[in-house]
Amino acid sequence: MVDGSEPSEAEARGGSSEASADDGASDAELQARWRALSSPLRLRVLRLCAFEARTNKELAGLLDVNPGTMLHHVRTLVQTGFLRAEPERAGAGGAREVPYRATGRSWSTPVPGIAPVLLETFLQQIEGLPPDALDVSWMGLKIDAAHREEFERRLYELLVEFKERGPDEDGEPLGVFTAVYADRNPPAAKS
Repeated sequence: MVDGSEPSEAEARGGSSEASADDGASDAELQARWRALSSPLRLRVLRLCAFEARTNKELAGLLDVNPGTMLHHVRTLVQTGFLRAEPERAGAGGAREVPYRATGRSWSTPVPGIAPVLLETFLQQIEGLPPDALDVSWMGLKIDAAHREEFERRLYELLVEFKERGPDEDGEPLGVFTAVYADRNPPAAKS
């Protein structure tokens, strides 16, 4: 996603699309967005804030990160438009808390060279999951350029279809990670 796919890898990340990469941003703004999305930790924050608002303290606890470090990452995501603050609320002992929600901008922000970051994020997300909690498929295809374009387009359309439906009220949070890549499977030598 992904969570990213126009069909760039960044589209696999998910969320609702509120802004497109082509929104007239300056080069400096685009660079800031790319840097913001180049951190597996920040991508995990976006995923955690996709369906419900979470505070800096909640995020720090869920990701086992120092709250001060988390605040830096949250501020980066707010400044680049990937998170937005919701109305303040009273926390434990009456402390002021600010919950944050993902805006969905990551879905429409292609990031050059994002594939390794997405892969690292995916590996962090599944770390510690029992094997039966993953439904994984892996296959090879040998198709021409037109069929590859069709395959990638149909995968993208399926992701968009489900993303645009929005979350089911009683739904279970799931992650989807897809990768299409050139297989290291050279043709056999002809005799």
